[in-house]
Amino acid sequence: MTETSPSTLPNPPSAILGLFGCLAVFASAFCFYFSTVVIRWSRDVVTIDSAFYAFFRFLLGFIVVCTIMAFRRQGPAPKRYHLLIGRTLGNCIAVYCFYQAVRYTSVAEANILNMTYPIFVAILSWVLLRHQRDPVALAMVVVAVAGVWLILQPGRMGMGVQSLWGVGSGISAAAAILYLNISRQHHDANTVLFYMFGLGSVLMFLFFRQHIFWPDGRELYYLALCGGAGIAGQFLITLGFRYVTAVEGGVISSTRILLAALLGPWLAAEPSLGPTGWIGALMIFGANVVLTLRKGR
Repeated sequence: MTETSPSTLPNPPSAILGLFGCLAVFASAFCFYFSTVVIRWSRDVVTIDSAFYAFFRFLLGFIVVCTIMAFRRQGPAPKRYHLLIGRTLGNCIAVYCFYQAVRYTSVAEANILNMTYPIFVAILSWVLLRHQRDPVALAMVVVAVAGVWLILQPGRMGMGVQSLWGVGSGISAAAAILYLNISRQHHDANTVLFYMFGLGSVLMFLFFRQHIFWPDGRELYYLALCGGAGIAGQFLITLGFRYVTAVEGGVISSTRILLAALLGPWLAAEPSLGPTGWIGALMIFGANVVLTLRKGR
């Protein structure tokens, strides 16, 4: 019987935590996707504007964050208000455009176009952050743009303008991510979430108060299901990234593109993307994976 060196012994706790982290990030991708499926389910049952869904998501998130901070006896500690406001504005626009894309296009297309935000992060970084310029990243941007073009299928009449909601959600989400990246250098996670959800709720109410009303039982059901799925996704991805690397988390998060393409006909009762749409989705997914790997390096 040979003796095994201690350095070669497996480390079950770390392996289990790593697996848990991967599963949590994947579950977050499904939750973000499922929140948009709920909007599609509700379309023929209740009349709720995209702004109300976004407002309820921010309000529910604010209640959850306040509860967590009260339990921990920790208050917000703002230092750079312009960063917190920038993060909030970017996230508000991203969520609203995302839900509008679900309303006017398809669940699959909205999710796939929303997941182009790493591409726009690369573009904004190239323009604004000279020390982060990467020729390979620029090449992946070209590949992803070609993928977006295939998904939009500009030859089909009436698709172009409506699909811009999805593209807009990707662009604004990229801006929100950049603000988050800088803001986290000065603020803890709860402070960022406190202002994002709290100020986001106020802004959504001020700009879209004509679409916000006291819901009945059925309307509250869909609002809570959509908002709850979105908040669950936010906390799952935050928890999962504690136990996985940035590369692993980024790649797993991008699987929402494949989930949207695969599950659309089953959960949202939508037609499949078709060969052209699938090629475009895979091009965007591949570009996201390459960009994530480059960022990890």
